[in-house]
Amino acid sequence: MNDEARPPAKAPRRAAEIVPQARMSGPIPWVIAIMVALMAIAAAGGLALRNTGNAAAVELSGGITIQIIEARPAERERQAAAALAVLKQVQGITEARIVPQEELDALVEPWLGDAATGAGADEAGVPVPALIDARLSGALTPERLAKLQAVLRPAAPSARVDAQSTWLKPVFGAVVSLQWLALALIVLLSCATGAAVLLAARTALGNNRETIEIVHLLGGSDAQIAGIFQRSIGIDAASGGVAGLAAAIVVIALLGRSFAALQAGIVTGSALGWTDWAAIALIPVVVAALATVTARWTVMRALRRML
Repeated sequence: MNDEARPPAKAPRRAAEIVPQARMSGPIPWVIAIMVALMAIAAAGGLALRNTGNAAAVELSGGITIQIIEARPAERERQAAAALAVLKQVQGITEARIVPQEELDALVEPWLGDAATGAGADEAGVPVPALIDARLSGALTPERLAKLQAVLRPAAPSARVDAQSTWLKPVFGAVVSLQWLALALIVLLSCATGAAVLLAARTALGNNRETIEIVHLLGGSDAQIAGIFQRSIGIDAASGGVAGLAAAIVVIALLGRSFAALQAGIVTGSALGWTDWAAIALIPVVVAALATVTARWTVMRALRRML
């Protein structure tokens, strides 16, 4: 067979794109990356606050503080020793100790300076109440605290009994409010992500209206056309979600290192556990699913109106 009769070589087949991917992506991956990063950071903050509240509640569970409010140092020490002796005989007290003066001075010095100990001054320092740190088994009810106050009154008239958890009630309330704020922020960012996907799908439909009409004339169904847009936006959402999660992990790690440097007990309890990280890792998955469903719903609704 000569060259003239030989059939021409076939050109390599190339997958035809009904709707070019570049015309559908646009800024959606970047928008979703930003949204996912913000959601992950907000979720990490809310989970850390929850862990902080739980750790503080466990730490302060059953804890009580007895203050000996007496200006005279000798009388203050006497009442503190007498109160400690009474506490060791009270049923339900599992632990009790007088807080050393050095610890009290270290606690108040950042606020009162040298006036707390009298250092650098001719007169004595500001009188600081003696503290007894104790732990009571069972629930700390107002009735039990009042009963303990009555037991201590004969031996230490200046003693005042307080539950340690009552000091942090305003803090616990603020922590709960911040958790709700983090949840509200995540919901708002989810709504913004859905709105961005909706607008992107409508824009892509408008830009490819002529192509869609031709596909319809060739027998293409609405479900097939919607699948093209759904798959494209799903890929964009997945890639943007992974990028946003990676950026959020870097920010969370840096913030965690900064807070860990404080070496404070209540801050140490805010560390994220593996379940917290698993919940954060699910955010891009949920966002990708939300974007895919939103894109399909938007395209199917627009196609019904188009024809």
